[in-house]
Amino acid sequence: MDKNKWVMYLVNSVTFIGFLAIGIFIAVLYHRGIFSSTVSFQHYIDGYGPFAPLVFMLIQIVQVVFPFLPGGISTVAGVVIFGAWRGFLYNYFSICLGSILVFILSRKYGSDFVKNIIKEKNYNKYSQWINKGRRFERFFASAIFFPGFPDDVLCYMAGLTKMRLGRFIAIILLGKPLSIAVYSMGIAAIIQFLQRLF
Repeated sequence: MDKNKWVMYLVNSVTFIGFLAIGIFIAVLYHRGIFSSTVSFQHYIDGYGPFAPLVFMLIQIVQVVFPFLPGGISTVAGVVIFGAWRGFLYNYFSICLGSILVFILSRKYGSDFVKNIIKEKNYNKYSQWINKGRRFERFFASAIFFPGFPDDVLCYMAGLTKMRLGRFIAIILLGKPLSIAVYSMGIAAIIQFLQRLF
């Protein structure tokens, strides 16, 4: 086995082991009911003390890579646990990192890999955009900028297009702040309103 093949074999093996470990980790958290509610997730994160921000960000990255996880719960919990501004920053950095990782994985392993990660109906719905070049890039940028779109799914689809990694990163870094801020600050405002009532 030549050097290049050995490196690729090593990378693929590490990736497989990593996904296996993450799968076991997620299964354990699900079994413990960590993702059943914002309160449960908050208690779990609080248990890590000074390492809570790091654990929170790692979980946020995982929920981007595995879009069937309830990301809304962890995003809301970030605001509840760390406050509006820190919660926003932790959400922003971890979601951006997760999105970039998703693009790289999709680009490297292709459509078969993506089909095993996202729901078939989502793949079929957005796969029509794959070969539309700049039209997809404009659609993708709009979807990332405004809340309400399945961003994680679209990041996987973006990896299957000819979009350059640099352009993808620029769209993510510039487009994510608004949607995350609206979500984070909106939740914080609701929490403060409810606290005044009760």
